[in-house]
Amino acid sequence: MNTTPVDLKAIKTFAEFYPLYLREHGDRTCRRLHFVGSTLALSCLALLLVTGQAAFGLAALLCGYGFAWVGHFVFEKNKPASFKRPLYSFMGDWVMYKDFLTGRIRF
Repeated sequence: MNTTPVDLKAIKTFAEFYPLYLREHGDRTCRRLHFVGSTLALSCLALLLVTGQAAFGLAALLCGYGFAWVGHFVFEKNKPASFKRPLYSFMGDWVMYKDFLTGRIRF
């Protein structure tokens, strides 16, 4: 894990942000928790669309962020980027998810 502090608020583009985002996900368990949380969030969103029950929307948020934050605080030992750059962090989650599915990133 690289501990060099980076001012995430100074980053201007997602292209600049994503390599730093990946650096903050060096722990394999953290990456796996992100994948599980994102998969569960997608499942909850699908259930929301099928059933119309708003509780599934809340469950999607809890799964997506809950699993990721456990990964960061417990395994990665860092603060999630979503605290400083929520939009880029949200985008990074889904680009990383795609990278998992395509084999670009191991989990």
